[in-house]
Amino acid sequence: MIRRTLREWQRIGYGDDDTTIPTAEADRIAAVAARSSFAGRGGEGVLEHGRKGLRARGVVGVIAAQGCQLEILPKIEGLGEHDASDEALRRRLIHMLAVVHDLRIDAGSLAQLGWQTDTILELLIRLFCARLMEAVRMGLPRRYVDHADDLPALRGRLDAARQFSRHAVAPQRLACRYDELSSDIALNQVMRAAVTRLQHVAQAPDNQRILRELGFAYADVAEVPVPALRWDQITLDRTNQRWRELVSFARLLLGDRHQQTSAGSMDGHALLFEMNALFEQYVARLVTRALAGSGYRVAAQGGHRDCLFEADKGRFRTKPDLIIRHGDRTVLVVDTKWKRMAPRIDDPKQGISQADVYQLMAYSQLYGCRDVMLLYPHHGDLPPEPICTRYAISREGAEEALHVATLVMTGPSRSHVDALKKLLGRMLPSSVAA
Repeated sequence: MIRRTLREWQRIGYGDDDTTIPTAEADRIAAVAARSSFAGRGGEGVLEHGRKGLRARGVVGVIAAQGCQLEILPKIEGLGEHDASDEALRRRLIHMLAVVHDLRIDAGSLAQLGWQTDTILELLIRLFCARLMEAVRMGLPRRYVDHADDLPALRGRLDAARQFSRHAVAPQRLACRYDELSSDIALNQVMRAAVTRLQHVAQAPDNQRILRELGFAYADVAEVPVPALRWDQITLDRTNQRWRELVSFARLLLGDRHQQTSAGSMDGHALLFEMNALFEQYVARLVTRALAGSGYRVAAQGGHRDCLFEADKGRFRTKPDLIIRHGDRTVLVVDTKWKRMAPRIDDPKQGISQADVYQLMAYSQLYGCRDVMLLYPHHGDLPPEPICTRYAISREGAEEALHVATLVMTGPSRSHVDALKKLLGRMLPSSVAA
C-alpha cells in the first residue's frame, strides 16, 4: 500500500521515491477525488491533477484508491510553529471535528491512538469502534415494534379488515397485529450501516478485527442502504443517552463527506472536509460557549436578507457566517476566513480581499449593525499577540467599524474560548469578559 501525506495547497510530484507518487496511483487518486461532492464542476475542487504532479487544495482528509492512499492535513500554525508535525496536525483536526460534532473524546482515548502511523480515517475508525464496542457490551437498545403477521393462533389483536379481506375463505389463519421487543430499530440499523461501510475501508489490522466483532453483534439487525436510513426515527432519551455521541459519530462517517465510488474497475473511497466550512463551524461552537449566560444569541448561516428587490421579489440573498444578536438587534456580524493573513511588511492590506471588505460593509448596511468582523487563523509570521485591528467604515472617525482579527488555533479549545471572549468583549455593547 502506497501512502503519502500532504498539507493544504502543497504539491507532490510524480516518481517512485518516498517524496513522490507513482503516476498510475496518482491517476487513480485523482479519479476518486474528482467524484467527491467537493470537486465542483471542473473536478479540481479537491486536487489539481497536473502534468508534473498533484496539488492539494483547501479540502483535507483521506482519499484512497486501489493500492494507494493520500492524506491531506490542514495547514495550522501557531506562534512560530512553521513545521508542525503530521501528528500534531492530526490531533488538531480531530479536535476540531470533535467540537463541531459534539464528540467528547477523553485524554485516555487520545493517548492510545496511533498518531504517527495512521491516517485521519483510521484514527476516526478506531475512536468510533472503541466507543461502539463499549456501548454494545452493555446491550443493544431495543424497542417494541409493531408487527403484522398471519398466524394459526391469535397473538395480540385481530386485524379485522385484513382478516375478512385476505382470509375470508381461509379462517384457519388469523390476521394478527402485535408488539414485539426488537433490536431491529433505526438506531441499530444506522450503527450496522456504519460498521458495514467501515469494514470495506479500514486498513489497520486492529480496526479490521474489532469491526468483524461488531459485525457479529449486529447480525440480527437488517442491513439498510445508507440513503434509506431513517435518521428521523431515532429516539434518544434518558434510557439510551450513551448512544447520542455514537449517532453523531455515525452521521460524520456516513455523511456525504465520506463516500465510496466505483466506476468499472476503479474503486475507491474518500473522507473529506472543507477547511473553510470546518473553521466556520468550529468558531460558531466556541463563540456560543464564550457568550453563554451573557444575553447574546449566536446564529450560524442565518440572516437571509436580500440585497436587492425587484417587483417585491428579493435578489442576491445573504447568508453571513455568524450573526450575534442582543434581543431583536444585530450587534455583530462575523465572517470567518480560513486564509493566511500576510504580515504588514509584505502587504499593507495583509492579504485581505477587497471583495471580503465590500461584503462585510454590505452586511453592516443590511443588518443595521455597527460592527462587523473578519476572523482569520493566526500563524507564526504574524506578531506574537493575536491581531485585532479596527477600521472605520466609509469615513474617518465613523462609529461603524470593520474589525480584522486572528485566532490562535494551537492549544486546547478552552484557550480558544477565552481568546474569543476577550476579543468579543472589545466590540460588543457590554463586555462578555466578566
